Amino acid sequence: MPTIKEKISETPPIARVNDIFLFKEDVQDLFKSNVSEQDSILIIKNYIDSWAKQQLLLYQAEINLEIESLGFEKLVEDYRSTLYINAYKEALVSNKLDTIVSDTQVKQFYLSSYENFKLNEELVQLKYIHFNNNRSDEKKLIKLFKSKKNEDIEELESMQLEFISYNFNDSIWVNYNEVFNKIDVLKDVPKNVVLKKLKFIQKEDSLGLYLITVKDVLLRNDTAPISYITPTIKQIILQKRKLELSRKIEIDLLNDAIKNENFEKYKYD
Repeated sequence: MPTIKEKISETPPIARVNDIFLFKEDVQDLFKSNVSEQDSILIIKNYIDSWAKQQLLLYQAEINLEIESLGFEKLVEDYRSTLYINAYKEALVSNKLDTIVSDTQVKQFYLSSYENFKLNEELVQLKYIHFNNNRSDEKKLIKLFKSKKNEDIEELESMQLEFISYNFNDSIWVNYNEVFNKIDVLKDVPKNVVLKKLKFIQKEDSLGLYLITVKDVLLRNDTAPISYITPTIKQIILQKRKLELSRKIEIDLLNDAIKNENFEKYKYD
């Protein structure tokens, strides 16, 4: 919050606590175009009260606490320095960081660390369709859904706009909880029943019929498949690059300072 200690604005102040003034331009960011005038007044009023309480508490703290003995000034200065340093390093790292992580790099990292990628959740590969009740071609849809023939699969996929919802891509690993939350009828099916390979489930709800086939299952403590863990691996690799680049920046800075005679160490007794 603003703590302006003298009247440096050309506009009249909207609040004052001791010698600290709050001006209208200090609260401009609080105004929203879609907020009514009455609500704006209330927002400003609440802000001013909150600002005043903060300034009064700070004033009393400065009077009643021995700041130097508490080491506050050093803490504040250290915190300020840390903010500046981190912001500068972050800008340098962002400018120089190689953000491209290849599939080969992901695979190499996975193979060297796969034992660390144990699942703490169940994953499933499945396909499903959800269509309206009382369709005259219901039996045909069930037959097409169960079929492994390419022509049957293609015919079913060509009808996808007729379904309430669907998923035909059973090569993607999905968190079981996500599936559970998306397909309501599974709430009536025991978890151990759903988590069975090649399980076919046919369930009806108030909107229509669900056809679900579970292609494969991975349980807790199984090793996560590379396709599922790839986003995490990329984040780990990028984080390692950031740390290495940050260390290099610090070392280069130190070496440059020594080379340019901007830094030297003296004998310490």
